[in-house]
Amino acid sequence: MAAQDKFYLVREDILPEGVLKAAQAKELLARGEARTIHDAVEHVGLSRSAYYKYKDGIFPYSKLERERLVTISMDLEHRSGILSKVLALIAGQEGNVLTIHQTIPLQGMANVVISVDTSHMSESVAELLAMLLRQDGVKRAVMIGQGG
Repeated sequence: MAAQDKFYLVREDILPEGVLKAAQAKELLARGEARTIHDAVEHVGLSRSAYYKYKDGIFPYSKLERERLVTISMDLEHRSGILSKVLALIAGQEGNVLTIHQTIPLQGMANVVISVDTSHMSESVAELLAMLLRQDGVKRAVMIGQGG
């Protein structure tokens, strides 16, 4: 996209039908519910030429607004299974752990810094942090960065 491109936030019900159908076709392809562009446009009732006209200009707002990558710092008690339970909790919320860095435990505590792709999570990062703090053995959990 060029630096001079302008963007507008537009309510769905005022968009032309072709633009909406192009967005629907893109979602079918992204979810794997359509194998080809031909299958996707046929399913939503759109011509291929209209799909190609609009496909690079329409994106769901929810995907643009969400933070995708977050870095979380936690202090964990040095007991067997605490980190495994934290990772299972994140996976259970559809978070994808990308990196893990754990310090050597000192005085019964270890610091763990993880990077998580949150793009498929149904819960917010704030709710994830609250869940982590309720987890046995987690003494501190804070977001220290986000982006992507």
